[in-house]
Amino acid sequence: MWTLAGQGWWRGRGLAAWVTEAGRKGLLWPHLAPARGTTAESRPPDRRYSSANRKEKIDMSCFPVENTRNFSIIAHVDHGKSTLADRLLELTGAIDKTENNKQVLDKLQVERERGITVKAQTASLFYNYEGKQYLLNLIDTPGHVDFSYEVSRSLSACQGVLLVVDANEGIQAQTVANFFLAFEAQLSIIPVINKIDLKNADPERVEKQIEKVFDIPGDECIKISAKLGTNVESVLDAVIKRIPSPKAHCRNPLRALVFDSTFDQYRGVIANVALFDGMVSKGDKIVSAHTQKTYEVNEVGVLNPNEQPTHKLYAGQVGYLIAGMKDVTEAQIGDTLYLHKQPVEPLPGFKSAKPMVFAGVFPIDQSEYNNLKSAIEKLTLNDSSVMVHRDSSLALGAGWRLGFLGLLHMEVFNQRLEQEYNASVILTTPTVPYKAVLSSAKLIKEYREKEITIINPAQFPDKSKVTEYLEPVVLGTIITPDEYTGKIMMLCQARRAVQKNMMYIDQNRVMLKYLFPLNEIVVDFYDSLKSLSSGYARDKAYSVGKTICERLKDSLPRQLFEIAIQAALGSKIIARETVKAYRKNVLAKCYGGDITRKMKLLKRQAEGKKKLRKVGNVEVPKDAFIKVLKTQSDK
Repeated sequence: MWTLAGQGWWRGRGLAAWVTEAGRKGLLWPHLAPARGTTAESRPPDRRYSSANRKEKIDMSCFPVENTRNFSIIAHVDHGKSTLADRLLELTGAIDKTENNKQVLDKLQVERERGITVKAQTASLFYNYEGKQYLLNLIDTPGHVDFSYEVSRSLSACQGVLLVVDANEGIQAQTVANFFLAFEAQLSIIPVINKIDLKNADPERVEKQIEKVFDIPGDECIKISAKLGTNVESVLDAVIKRIPSPKAHCRNPLRALVFDSTFDQYRGVIANVALFDGMVSKGDKIVSAHTQKTYEVNEVGVLNPNEQPTHKLYAGQVGYLIAGMKDVTEAQIGDTLYLHKQPVEPLPGFKSAKPMVFAGVFPIDQSEYNNLKSAIEKLTLNDSSVMVHRDSSLALGAGWRLGFLGLLHMEVFNQRLEQEYNASVILTTPTVPYKAVLSSAKLIKEYREKEITIINPAQFPDKSKVTEYLEPVVLGTIITPDEYTGKIMMLCQARRAVQKNMMYIDQNRVMLKYLFPLNEIVVDFYDSLKSLSSGYARDKAYSVGKTICERLKDSLPRQLFEIAIQAALGSKIIARETVKAYRKNVLAKCYGGDITRKMKLLKRQAEGKKKLRKVGNVEVPKDAFIKVLKTQSDK
């Protein structure tokens, strides 16, 4: 188990200074969960939950700020976030209780195929507690490190979180990372120990881990089984008791934060908003603080978990808004919306995501360029953590160089392009960004700065024109059983990592923190960590160059002359492969005779091939580049 936190740049052996580190009862009752101690059968018939009643508009004025709670579920991968979300939806009557309720909030095909949460999803829950009606806005978040930007964005719309920990696995790496995201946002944290029904579950041990690592008293932990529904109701009670209501005011002018958005082919941009002040309803004219464009609101509503139109949205509530934004560039995540002629101070928004890996994306056929461009624009609207730069290649044509938060993020983005937009692309081998401190006055004038960032290997400046190169480093956290500590430390040292901390979180588990050069871990570190193998070479330039030369040798068609394929590091050749020439048997008609006749024919053939090598051109087919640049080798 491991995760990343922070980013910086390695200068020599040290870290560089540049470090990044409910009004109408008739409308409301159908959506309310049963009060504690009641059942659907014991309530009056007209107040039973009915899916047909969902289509009626809800009066959100019945939920004042003090009866509103906004919270997220955060956890490590596979600790039961989505299962807990399913049980909460059932308990509050948002969905009918059936055996088919699995990953209800995971709406993307890629999420269901991989069994992971990729996109944060919102659901407004209506809950009756001690005679009062509460609005609980739930945001289910991803657990993988590659989607931590989704988590940080979701937390901006919340006042508290449920920190779910597996009773069998205990605290894992992303548990730590997500805790600190919530802690830095100053949110109330409710620890929930899940999967207590498992045979090897040890909730008391996990309770002690939480107390030691997070300094949260053990008696604040809630022990549940989300799968069986055991004690899940106490989670809702704790949300109401321990998470504060939003600090929002309905009388102030509208201030709404766009924390997520999607694109609908017919309705345009659907913006997920959190209202910090004021109210918004259909027909209002709103202004984007980012673009200064004015729009008329066509629809507002909440997600329950599907879209449910409402009359209005009020301060402290979370919902969706459709305002006729037809261009994907008009809805910027982190934007502030306000009423026309009532300007307000924009909300802080979000920190820009820092891409960790870059890869080239090209259409298989250049005639599909415009279709792919439209698909990328729409998908990046829904995933704002992807950085997009136009790129071109002599072999592959026009395309883009995209920045991702990790390899899984890159794979999921590519899969969504294929599934949601039917776009087939060529995806090149992922690389990491580097920095170069220029020494050439000409280059400094050309780039208008002394220190440049390089995201495309083809643009790497020559060593003679650079004072020094800087490579990105990350702070990685590894949590492991103590019997593997020695092997893992050897693996980290082989990857040029520097140990920063080591702590026992209980009698058998160790938490290690290392500074890693990003290039050493971006491709295969996680697989190596799982296999716990050793004996890695520090200098990988030769093996990488050799592999690429071998792939190109197998891909290039043979010519009438010999082709030399070389891998160079600066001016030094570090690997070479040769594509042998086709050779005509010029001695076929020589039956015996003087040896000088044979030597003369062979010499003439050699001279012809030498001359042909000088003037001959090698046309590299596109499929050869695809084989060389593809992310997975066949070898």
